[in-house]
Amino acid sequence: MKISVLQHAPSAHLPARPGDPTPTSRNLDPLLHPFARARERMRALNAAKMDRIFAKPFIASLEGHIDAVEVLCRKPGTVNIVASGSWDGGVIVHNIAKQMPSHQIQGAHKGKVSGLCFADRDRLLSCGVDCNIKLWDASPQEQTSQQKPLNVFAGKSPFNSIDHHRVDPLFATASNVVQIWDENKSAAISNLTFPTATETVTSVRFNLAEASVLGTIGSDRSFTLYDIRTGKAERRVIMQMQSNALSWSPTFPTSVLLASEDHNLYTFDVRSLSTPTHIYKAHVAAVMSCDWSPTGLEFVSGGWDRTLRIWKEGQGTQPEVYHTKRMQRVSSSIFSADARFVISGSDDGNVRVWKAKAADRLGIITARERAAIEYRETLKDRWKHDREVGKISRARHLPKPVYQASKLKRTMLEAQRVKEERRRKHTRAGESKPKAERKKVVLAEHT
Repeated sequence: MKISVLQHAPSAHLPARPGDPTPTSRNLDPLLHPFARARERMRALNAAKMDRIFAKPFIASLEGHIDAVEVLCRKPGTVNIVASGSWDGGVIVHNIAKQMPSHQIQGAHKGKVSGLCFADRDRLLSCGVDCNIKLWDASPQEQTSQQKPLNVFAGKSPFNSIDHHRVDPLFATASNVVQIWDENKSAAISNLTFPTATETVTSVRFNLAEASVLGTIGSDRSFTLYDIRTGKAERRVIMQMQSNALSWSPTFPTSVLLASEDHNLYTFDVRSLSTPTHIYKAHVAAVMSCDWSPTGLEFVSGGWDRTLRIWKEGQGTQPEVYHTKRMQRVSSSIFSADARFVISGSDDGNVRVWKAKAADRLGIITARERAAIEYRETLKDRWKHDREVGKISRARHLPKPVYQASKLKRTMLEAQRVKEERRRKHTRAGESKPKAERKKVVLAEHT
């Protein structure tokens, strides 16, 4: 006689550890679940709604300055230390985790502090419109006191920007010329200029991969590449409008981001500077600052329109928008080293800390919560083309002046497009050809 015995593994029906949920068996046959797609869409809709409900990006305001914050820089090798320089001539090193200053230098410069960068772990370089570069000990201190700089480098003209070499004890400054300095010498070791250029250099940044290459932007609408090994300018382009800030991509060494006066941001590949690789449009006033995330997947920009915007790389519209009632024109913005936070400095004298993802939870997240968050993100991504889910995900509240300005800007751009279309329509065939938007950005290229 044959006896059939049903045998089940206990591990498939009992929790693996005390406190774990009891495993459940499911039949995944789609015929048994006719409403699975409708349920998934509803979950995606709820995930999008929850994302907007819990979107509270503002974390803290770090005070201490009595005038506009002009420049910010993060400390290499740390995730919680940021330095800020102000129009009042003061420099403050902030501890973001504790939301308090770890070091204050009152009256570091006469006039505004126009540039800041860390030389190494505990030394800070600052420059100002008083024609001086100063090297400071920025290690944490218990109380504020009158501090003397470790070294002072005297220049001949006001400085606009400063950046330190990644490896060597060298730093570059921007004034009416680009100068390379050695920390151990009191005068500049070389001056870098383009033969026919007469501009004032407004910003200078060393490339993150090829440390000898640096990029500069000038008041004559130029972007220039220099190599400190040859002491010459390698490439130079003249753009339609002046750029206010530049930032090198941390993951793609040849990509550079420029924040322009024409309300847009541009990414260029330095191997081909004739056209930008992407144009990012959303600001309604001049873009004053920009900085890449350490992941290279997104970047932040701050503008004259009193908003902070976080962009996804390669996606030129609909960025995340941050604003407050009291925040004035944003003159500086940077990502934290762990890419979780954004720090902004504005004309009202405050340094603000924001979440890079507005609906992120701060604090410890359990494995089950993490799995649920990832599931909701997957749902939103899968259903992002659905009309209702997309509408909720894209919805952003804007201040009334910004909304009205963007509405007016759209009207003006549409009127300009119609005018050009009519002009082409009423001219001899072939005389007037439409020009791609990317082809209009760069006016001339010099090598």
